[in-house]
Amino acid sequence: MLFRDSAATVAAECHSGALFFRLTEQFVHVHGHRPGPSEVRSWERSIPVLVSALNDAGLGQVEVLLEYGLPLNSKRADAVLAGVHPDTGLPSYVVVELKQWSSAEPDDEDPSLCRIDSYARAVLNPIDQVRGYCEYLISFNGALAEHPERINGVAYLHNATEFGVNGLFEAEQNQYGQLFIGARRGEFIDYLRTKLGPESGAAAADELVNGKIGPSKQLMAVAAQEVREREQFVLLDEQRIAYRTVLNAVRRAKQSDHKEIVIVTGGPGTGKSVIALSLLGELYRQGSTALHATGSSSFTTTMRKVAGARKREVKDLFKYFNSFVAADRNGLDVLICDEAHRIRETSANRYTPASNRTGKAQIEELIDAARVPVFLLDEHQVVRPGEMGTVAEIKEAAAQKSLQCRVVTLDSQFRCGGSDAYLRWVVRLLDLEPGGPVVWEPDDKMQLTVADSPQEMEAFLDDRRSQGYSARMSAGYCWKWTKKVPSGQALPADVVVGEWARPWNVFGDRSVAGAPPAALWATDPAGFGQVGCVYTAQGFEYDWSGVIIGPDLVWRGDRWIIDRSASKDPVFKKSTPDADVNRLIRHTYKVLLTRGMIGTVVYSTDPETHEKLRALATESMAFTSV
Repeated sequence: MLFRDSAATVAAECHSGALFFRLTEQFVHVHGHRPGPSEVRSWERSIPVLVSALNDAGLGQVEVLLEYGLPLNSKRADAVLAGVHPDTGLPSYVVVELKQWSSAEPDDEDPSLCRIDSYARAVLNPIDQVRGYCEYLISFNGALAEHPERINGVAYLHNATEFGVNGLFEAEQNQYGQLFIGARRGEFIDYLRTKLGPESGAAAADELVNGKIGPSKQLMAVAAQEVREREQFVLLDEQRIAYRTVLNAVRRAKQSDHKEIVIVTGGPGTGKSVIALSLLGELYRQGSTALHATGSSSFTTTMRKVAGARKREVKDLFKYFNSFVAADRNGLDVLICDEAHRIRETSANRYTPASNRTGKAQIEELIDAARVPVFLLDEHQVVRPGEMGTVAEIKEAAAQKSLQCRVVTLDSQFRCGGSDAYLRWVVRLLDLEPGGPVVWEPDDKMQLTVADSPQEMEAFLDDRRSQGYSARMSAGYCWKWTKKVPSGQALPADVVVGEWARPWNVFGDRSVAGAPPAALWATDPAGFGQVGCVYTAQGFEYDWSGVIIGPDLVWRGDRWIIDRSASKDPVFKKSTPDADVNRLIRHTYKVLLTRGMIGTVVYSTDPETHEKLRALATESMAFTSV
């Protein structure tokens, strides 16, 4: 939070003007940059209105927590009021969302959304916004998890008249989400008196601020049902060994105040994410606190969709690696780090608040966050400079803390039709294992073919889609990517090969002209027709995969040549060593070539490389409809 004091003190600070200076100063300290003018204006116009209502209600000793940060989340509530309930004498809290809106109307299709003149797109109804904050705090703050009746939520539109926002009252209201307007200020004051007494709220505020951070028992019970009871999560052989290894480590940790690390390593499709979800369900059933984290927006978004499709609150159990910068040491029983090959050197970036720039390595933050940190990874999927999730690096971090580290290797795999032969062919093709490329010898599990043009590839894949299969096209990052598309315009066709041109997948979290947001490109059927890059394809699978090898990877004579100048990937800087670029580009194509479950169609834009692929795949299926 940015500031905390009694309502009477906050009012005095507002009157003198000192409050806004202090808020700005603290904002710079926390976020590393100055607040925007609109944010400062909202403080100046809204906070005095709130504390005036509190003082007029005789609640000057209620504690006001301004810009209260939600745990393990970047969201902030405008204010949390902490006090004593006038009837029970127990701690009582009111989360307040302050809006300067004078008019707003519900969206025609969804009353949980609304439209105001200053925004081009619909925004969340403030009733639903504050309700979400309350439900999240109940799920992740121990002071409220056992006492959900102690928290209430209100949206106060202090400039609004009944005529201007009457339609917003159509949204469902309950304890966690109620709406008040400036034109009926007296009702807001009466409401505050029913939830807060005149006594000091300092102790209640302390209890909230010091509440244990982690998923609540109620949330874990819901998640156990949602995650664990899914029939597709059947673990076999070494998958079950990995599963039992983690559960046994959790048992030891609880029995003897013990801490250890588990690493689960395996190639594409070996079931790492199935293990992760199975563990989450079982740990929640046992009452252990656990969270799932990745470094991939696409992967986390999809996991939230898969595991939390019916229960919105379950989605909050899926975090990002940089969510644990300020986490309590050993605050969780288990932290499951999926896709751990995407761990970065540090959680800090240019947007990181100054207070969170700890200088700690991201691996260290993740290890510190739980009694049993679990890392699931594939070292051959490191595709960006700065990614450092390898077994050796995690072991080294564990050794520096004198922690035991158990490693489970997954051999059996379920991607690429379960074809170990195909995976070996890919890693040999790309010189990721010694021996050099070999001719593909077809098995009965995976199909491989070489297309003579991207048009031929697309037609082949579209034919498979007409038969009910899923299919996607992806490519090396060898074409510039238009990331800002004006509203109402189609995606520009950035990927151009001769007369054939198609757009990259959407950049960002919104649909464009019928194309799905980036995070859903691999799973939404509308993703066909755009070309995916490694960052949207990684971690996913589809029946048929078309891969365009660009001019960054070409075959010359008897070896591969990496042409870094052909790569348009902005993660490669001039300072990135050639050896790293060489390794990461090969890893990129390894990821792309292992997305298909039934078959892969490959095409190279370079003639000599194309002929090499033809020679290696001479025994593959003919390029005809099947």
